[in-house]
Amino acid sequence: MQRDKRKVAQAFSRAAGSYDTVAQLQRDIADQLMQWLPAQVDGNLLDLGCGTGYAAPYLRQRYPQAPLLHLDLAHGMLSYAREQRPVAGAHYLCGDAEELPLADSSIDLIWSSLAVQWCEQPERLMDELKRVLRPGGRCMLATLGPHTLHELKQAWAAVDDDVHVNNFVSLSQLLEHNRGLTLVRSETEHRVLRYSRLQELMHELKALGAHNVNRRREQGLSSRQRLIRLLEAYEQQRLDDGTLPATYEVYYLELRKESL
Repeated sequence: MQRDKRKVAQAFSRAAGSYDTVAQLQRDIADQLMQWLPAQVDGNLLDLGCGTGYAAPYLRQRYPQAPLLHLDLAHGMLSYAREQRPVAGAHYLCGDAEELPLADSSIDLIWSSLAVQWCEQPERLMDELKRVLRPGGRCMLATLGPHTLHELKQAWAAVDDDVHVNNFVSLSQLLEHNRGLTLVRSETEHRVLRYSRLQELMHELKALGAHNVNRRREQGLSSRQRLIRLLEAYEQQRLDDGTLPATYEVYYLELRKESL
Protein backbone atom coordinates (compact mmCIF):
# COMPACT_ATOMS: atom_id res chain seq x y z
CA MET A 1 0.00 0.00 0.00
CA GLN A 2 1.38 3.39 -0.97
CA ARG A 3 -1.01 5.61 0.96
CA ASP A 4 -1.54 5.82 4.69
CA LYS A 5 -5.32 5.97 5.22
CA ARG A 6 -4.87 7.89 8.44
CA LYS A 7 -2.96 10.58 6.57
CA VAL A 8 -5.64 10.70 3.89
CA ALA A 9 -8.34 11.20 6.54
CA GLN A 10 -6.28 13.79 8.40
CA ALA A 11 -5.47 15.73 5.21
CA PHE A 12 -9.11 15.97 4.17
CA SER A 13 -10.26 16.79 7.70
CA ARG A 14 -7.82 19.69 7.84
CA ALA A 15 -8.98 20.86 4.42
CA ALA A 16 -12.71 20.83 5.20
CA GLY A 17 -12.87 24.59 5.73
CA SER A 18 -10.92 25.50 2.59
CA TYR A 19 -12.09 22.75 0.23
CA ASP A 20 -15.08 24.54 -1.29
CA THR A 21 -13.03 27.66 -2.08
CA VAL A 22 -10.96 25.77 -4.68
CA ALA A 23 -13.22 22.86 -5.67
CA GLN A 24 -14.78 24.08 -8.92
CA LEU A 25 -13.48 21.05 -10.84
CA GLN A 26 -14.89 18.72 -8.19
CA ARG A 27 -18.28 20.46 -8.36
CA ASP A 28 -18.31 20.26 -12.17
CA ILE A 29 -17.59 16.53 -12.07
CA ALA A 30 -20.27 15.96 -9.43
CA ASP A 31 -22.76 17.91 -11.57
CA GLN A 32 -21.91 15.68 -14.52
CA LEU A 33 -22.43 12.53 -12.47
CA MET A 34 -25.75 13.83 -11.17
CA GLN A 35 -27.07 13.70 -14.73
CA TRP A 36 -26.74 9.92 -14.57
CA LEU A 37 -29.04 9.53 -11.58
CA PRO A 38 -32.16 7.37 -12.06
CA ALA A 39 -35.65 8.81 -11.85
CA GLN A 40 -36.39 7.22 -8.47
CA VAL A 41 -34.82 5.37 -5.57
CA ASP A 42 -36.91 2.82 -3.69
CA GLY A 43 -34.64 2.34 -0.68
CA ASN A 44 -31.54 3.70 1.04
CA LEU A 45 -29.28 6.12 -0.82
CA LEU A 46 -25.56 6.26 0.03
CA ASP A 47 -23.42 9.31 -0.75
CA LEU A 48 -20.05 7.56 -0.56
CA GLY A 49 -17.22 9.96 0.17
CA CYS A 50 -19.62 12.84 0.70
CA GLY A 51 -16.89 15.39 1.48
CA THR A 52 -18.34 18.79 2.36
CA GLY A 53 -21.82 17.64 1.39
CA TYR A 54 -22.03 19.43 -1.95
CA ALA A 55 -24.40 16.83 -3.42
CA ALA A 56 -26.64 16.57 -0.36
CA PRO A 57 -29.21 19.29 -1.19
CA TYR A 58 -29.60 18.03 -4.75
CA LEU A 59 -29.93 14.38 -3.69
CA ARG A 60 -32.55 15.30 -1.09
CA GLN A 61 -34.51 17.42 -3.57
CA ARG A 62 -34.42 14.69 -6.21
CA TYR A 63 -35.32 11.87 -3.80
CA PRO A 64 -37.31 13.55 -0.98
CA GLN A 65 -38.47 10.27 0.57
CA ALA A 66 -35.27 8.22 0.39
CA PRO A 67 -33.24 7.67 3.58
CA LEU A 68 -29.94 9.42 2.84
CA LEU A 69 -26.62 8.19 4.25
CA HIS A 70 -23.50 10.37 4.08
CA LEU A 71 -20.26 8.46 4.55
CA ASP A 72 -16.72 9.78 4.52
CA LEU A 73 -13.31 8.68 5.74
CA ALA A 74 -12.59 12.11 7.24
CA HIS A 75 -14.35 13.22 10.45
CA GLY A 76 -13.69 16.86 9.54
CA MET A 77 -15.53 16.57 6.24
CA LEU A 78 -18.52 14.89 7.87
CA SER A 79 -18.72 17.60 10.53
CA TYR A 80 -18.58 20.31 7.88
CA ALA A 81 -21.27 18.63 5.77
CA ARG A 82 -23.57 18.18 8.77
CA GLU A 83 -23.14 21.78 9.94
CA GLN A 84 -22.95 23.67 6.64
CA ARG A 85 -25.23 21.62 4.37
CA PRO A 86 -27.75 19.90 6.61
CA VAL A 87 -30.63 18.10 4.93
CA ALA A 88 -33.70 16.46 6.41
CA GLY A 89 -33.60 12.73 7.09
CA ALA A 90 -29.83 12.39 6.63
CA HIS A 91 -27.46 10.20 8.63
CA TYR A 92 -23.70 10.69 8.86
CA LEU A 93 -21.22 7.82 9.09
CA CYS A 94 -17.44 7.84 9.31
CA GLY A 95 -16.04 4.85 7.47
CA ASP A 96 -13.84 3.39 4.77
CA ALA A 97 -15.19 2.42 1.34
CA GLU A 98 -13.09 -0.75 1.55
CA GLU A 99 -14.81 -1.74 4.80
CA LEU A 100 -18.27 -0.23 4.77
CA PRO A 101 -20.09 -0.13 8.13
CA LEU A 102 -23.32 -1.21 6.44
CA ALA A 103 -25.42 -4.36 6.33
CA ASP A 104 -25.52 -6.69 3.35
CA SER A 105 -28.03 -5.75 0.63
CA SER A 106 -29.04 -2.58 2.49
CA ILE A 107 -28.49 0.09 -0.18
CA ASP A 108 -30.59 0.81 -3.25
CA LEU A 109 -28.27 3.40 -4.83
CA ILE A 110 -24.63 4.32 -4.23
CA TRP A 111 -23.57 7.73 -5.53
CA SER A 112 -19.87 8.61 -5.24
CA SER A 113 -17.98 11.49 -6.83
CA LEU A 114 -14.17 11.65 -6.60
CA ALA A 115 -13.77 9.45 -3.54
CA VAL A 116 -12.98 5.87 -4.49
CA GLN A 117 -9.66 6.81 -6.15
CA TRP A 118 -8.26 6.95 -2.60
CA CYS A 119 -8.90 3.23 -2.14
CA GLU A 120 -5.83 1.01 -2.21
CA GLN A 121 -7.43 -2.34 -3.01
CA PRO A 122 -9.83 -2.25 -6.00
CA GLU A 123 -10.93 -5.84 -5.44
CA ARG A 124 -11.93 -5.06 -1.87
CA LEU A 125 -13.76 -1.91 -2.93
CA MET A 126 -15.76 -3.77 -5.56
CA ASP A 127 -16.58 -6.58 -3.14
CA GLU A 128 -17.90 -4.04 -0.64
CA LEU A 129 -20.00 -2.21 -3.22
CA LYS A 130 -21.52 -5.51 -4.29
CA ARG A 131 -22.09 -6.63 -0.70
CA VAL A 132 -24.06 -3.58 0.46
CA LEU A 133 -26.12 -3.13 -2.73
CA ARG A 134 -29.45 -4.88 -2.87
CA PRO A 135 -30.08 -7.12 -5.90
CA GLY A 136 -30.86 -4.79 -8.78
CA GLY A 137 -29.25 -1.84 -6.97
CA ARG A 138 -27.05 0.62 -8.81
CA CYS A 139 -23.78 2.41 -8.23
CA MET A 140 -22.81 5.71 -9.88
CA LEU A 141 -19.08 6.51 -9.64
CA ALA A 142 -16.83 9.33 -10.75
CA THR A 143 -13.17 8.64 -10.08
CA LEU A 144 -9.70 9.60 -11.31
CA GLY A 145 -7.34 7.66 -13.55
CA PRO A 146 -3.53 7.37 -13.65
CA HIS A 147 -3.16 10.11 -16.29
CA THR A 148 -4.26 12.63 -13.65
CA LEU A 149 -1.64 15.35 -13.06
CA HIS A 150 0.76 13.66 -15.46
CA GLU A 151 2.43 17.05 -16.07
CA LEU A 152 3.29 17.33 -12.37
CA LYS A 153 4.54 13.72 -12.30
CA GLN A 154 6.76 14.39 -15.30
CA ALA A 155 8.22 17.51 -13.69
CA TRP A 156 8.95 15.70 -10.43
CA ALA A 157 10.63 12.87 -12.37
CA ALA A 158 13.24 15.41 -13.44
CA VAL A 159 13.97 16.16 -9.78
CA ASP A 160 14.20 12.73 -8.09
CA ASP A 161 12.75 9.23 -8.14
CA ASP A 162 10.45 9.64 -5.15
CA VAL A 163 6.63 9.48 -5.38
CA HIS A 164 5.39 13.06 -5.11
CA VAL A 165 2.01 12.77 -6.85
CA ASN A 166 -0.84 10.46 -5.91
CA ASN A 167 -1.22 7.50 -8.26
CA PHE A 168 -4.64 6.12 -9.19
CA VAL A 169 -5.61 2.84 -10.85
CA SER A 170 -6.66 2.58 -14.47
CA LEU A 171 -10.20 1.80 -15.57
CA SER A 172 -9.17 -1.69 -16.67
CA GLN A 173 -7.56 -2.34 -13.27
CA LEU A 174 -10.69 -1.14 -11.51
CA LEU A 175 -13.05 -3.25 -13.61
CA GLU A 176 -10.78 -6.27 -13.43
CA HIS A 177 -12.18 -6.87 -9.95
CA ASN A 178 -15.77 -6.15 -10.94
CA ARG A 179 -17.16 -9.44 -9.61
CA GLY A 180 -20.94 -9.63 -9.48
CA LEU A 181 -21.48 -6.09 -10.75
CA THR A 182 -22.46 -5.39 -14.34
CA LEU A 183 -21.00 -2.35 -16.09
CA VAL A 184 -24.02 -0.51 -17.50
CA ARG A 185 -22.16 2.43 -19.00
CA SER A 186 -18.85 4.28 -18.75
CA GLU A 187 -17.29 7.46 -20.05
CA THR A 188 -13.77 8.87 -19.84
CA GLU A 189 -12.83 12.51 -20.18
CA HIS A 190 -9.73 14.62 -19.70
CA ARG A 191 -10.24 17.98 -18.07
CA VAL A 192 -7.32 20.39 -18.34
CA LEU A 193 -6.99 23.19 -15.82
CA ARG A 194 -4.64 26.08 -16.57
CA TYR A 195 -2.50 28.11 -14.19
CA SER A 196 -0.17 31.05 -14.54
CA ARG A 197 2.22 29.69 -11.90
CA LEU A 198 2.87 26.21 -10.53
CA GLN A 199 2.44 27.53 -7.00
CA GLU A 200 -1.25 28.11 -7.77
CA LEU A 201 -1.74 24.40 -8.48
CA MET A 202 0.24 23.37 -5.40
CA HIS A 203 -1.82 25.70 -3.20
CA GLU A 204 -5.03 24.33 -4.68
CA LEU A 205 -4.05 20.71 -4.03
CA LYS A 206 -3.21 21.54 -0.42
CA ALA A 207 -6.47 23.43 0.09
CA LEU A 208 -8.35 20.42 -1.31
CA GLY A 209 -6.53 18.02 1.00
CA ALA A 210 -5.43 16.19 -2.17
CA HIS A 211 -1.70 16.80 -1.89
CA ASN A 212 0.67 13.85 -1.82
CA VAL A 213 0.00 11.40 1.02
CA ASN A 214 2.30 8.61 -0.16
CA ARG A 215 4.96 7.26 2.14
CA ARG A 216 8.17 9.18 1.46
CA ARG A 217 11.89 8.55 1.41
CA GLU A 218 14.54 11.03 2.51
CA GLN A 219 16.25 12.72 -0.44
CA GLY A 220 19.68 14.30 -0.64
CA LEU A 221 18.49 17.60 -2.08
CA SER A 222 17.19 20.34 0.18
CA SER A 223 13.57 21.42 -0.09
CA ARG A 224 14.61 24.65 -1.79
CA GLN A 225 16.77 22.83 -4.35
CA ARG A 226 13.96 20.42 -5.17
CA LEU A 227 11.47 23.27 -5.57
CA ILE A 228 13.77 25.15 -7.95
CA ARG A 229 14.27 22.05 -10.09
CA LEU A 230 10.54 21.33 -10.06
CA LEU A 231 9.66 24.85 -11.20
CA GLU A 232 12.23 24.65 -13.99
CA ALA A 233 10.93 21.26 -15.17
CA TYR A 234 7.26 22.28 -15.11
CA GLU A 235 8.09 25.48 -16.96
CA GLN A 236 9.08 23.35 -19.97
CA GLN A 237 5.40 22.38 -20.32
CA ARG A 238 4.04 25.91 -20.57
CA LEU A 239 1.51 26.16 -23.40
CA ASP A 240 1.42 28.60 -26.32
CA ASP A 241 -1.20 30.67 -24.49
CA GLY A 242 1.25 31.18 -21.63
CA THR A 243 -0.46 28.90 -19.11
CA LEU A 244 0.69 25.77 -17.30
CA PRO A 245 -1.62 22.76 -17.81
CA ALA A 246 -2.82 20.28 -15.18
CA THR A 247 -4.78 17.34 -16.58
CA TYR A 248 -7.38 15.31 -14.71
CA GLU A 249 -8.40 11.95 -16.18
CA VAL A 250 -11.98 11.30 -15.06
CA TYR A 251 -13.93 8.04 -15.27
CA TYR A 252 -17.72 7.96 -14.97
CA LEU A 253 -19.21 4.53 -14.28
CA GLU A 254 -22.64 3.06 -13.73
CA LEU A 255 -22.69 -0.44 -12.21
CA ARG A 256 -25.62 -2.71 -11.39
CA LYS A 257 -25.81 -5.63 -9.02
CA GLU A 258 -27.52 -8.54 -10.70
CA SER A 259 -30.92 -9.57 -9.38
CA LEU A 260 -31.27 -12.94 -7.70
